[in-house]
Amino acid sequence: MESIPAARPRPEAASRPRAAERLLHHAREARLAGKRTRTMPRAEIDASWNRVLRSGVDPEQSPESRLLEPDEIEHRRRSTALGEVMPLLRNGLATIADAAQQIMVVSDTEGRVLWRQGHAAVMRRAGNICLEEGAAWAESATGTNAIGTALAARAPVQVHSAEHFIRALQSWTCAAAPVRDPRDGRLMGVVDISGPAHTFHPATLALVGSVAALAESELRSRHLVAIERLRSVAAPLLCRLGGRALVVDTHGWLAAVSGMPPLDRLPLPKSLEPGTVWLASLGMCRVEPLPGGWLVQVGDGAHDRVPRRVVLDLSRERGLAVHVTGAAGHRTCRLSPRHAELLYALALRQEGRTAAELAEDVFGDATRTVTVRAEISRMRRHLAEVLAHRPYRFGEGVEVEVVLPDVPADLLPRSTAPVVLRARTAAGVT
Repeated sequence: MESIPAARPRPEAASRPRAAERLLHHAREARLAGKRTRTMPRAEIDASWNRVLRSGVDPEQSPESRLLEPDEIEHRRRSTALGEVMPLLRNGLATIADAAQQIMVVSDTEGRVLWRQGHAAVMRRAGNICLEEGAAWAESATGTNAIGTALAARAPVQVHSAEHFIRALQSWTCAAAPVRDPRDGRLMGVVDISGPAHTFHPATLALVGSVAALAESELRSRHLVAIERLRSVAAPLLCRLGGRALVVDTHGWLAAVSGMPPLDRLPLPKSLEPGTVWLASLGMCRVEPLPGGWLVQVGDGAHDRVPRRVVLDLSRERGLAVHVTGAAGHRTCRLSPRHAELLYALALRQEGRTAAELAEDVFGDATRTVTVRAEISRMRRHLAEVLAHRPYRFGEGVEVEVVLPDVPADLLPRSTAPVVLRARTAAGVT
């Protein structure tokens, strides 16, 4: 039987990647020069180049960055759930990276490298571009790269050769995917494979994305085990309690419920402490800590649901505060000057203010609605029981009192908010 000679790659086929890279280099140089070109990068790379250009990154700069101290790296490792799935990432990705002459890199949400592992020679070479533990790889620090661009786009991305914005990185190829915490959906960091440009493979991105999804699945399984463990503690506890009560984990996921319909997840304040607290979906509640979660006892009676009195104390510049008094007791929240300005504006117009009106009151610029909404959202974490929205206002039935300084000129003396300036003018203060 006559043997068939093995097919050899055609010279023109072998030259295609090099031709594509030359076109990409040309597109990059044209973009840096502010010129138009018919050759365009991929949409995700084009968007990244635009972000990096706006941030002022120098394409000729070194990728070097100031490394985090070892104790800070260790602190960040302990503070992220990514540490729980590092054995899985090492088994699923680092061993493949080693065989492919690449390295696996895991970063936090700031683009700081927390772990790396892989081919020994590539690890040494990575030190030349500061791809090492503690280094900064956000786009604002290192331009377009898989780690930083995956963080910015919140999506998997592969960056190859001239797609890197900084010239010193163009001999590298990298693919990265974000990893989210399945308990709250928040971004935890990025898993990445990087190596010399000649190690590029189009399937690398799919591999990284699959391993990132596997890591999220592992965290989800661990979470379900933790919920079951909490449920075993909660069940006998709820049997002894009367009224409405539920047990949730630290992220608000339900473990057990008594005397009320079940829910999937209870929104919790970012900083929850034991005691009486207002929860927007339940009203006034009594909260007690449990191993791995919280016992939430829901108050009965409409009189427990809305605090009756709010005192906005602006009498001392260094003692800005809001005092909330109701059937469940009294509490005090310290205020930043900006939050004091916003609450003062709402106290003057208790019928409510739109975001644009508050922006005009505080900044003299009705277009700054995004800032207003962000600041109101921060305040509502602690004052949701007294602050309503659509429009923003103090809740119905809430009595509001403003305590002003004895001298009108001392009303938020550093403030330039129009609403404050008008109050000083009305009092005869220039």
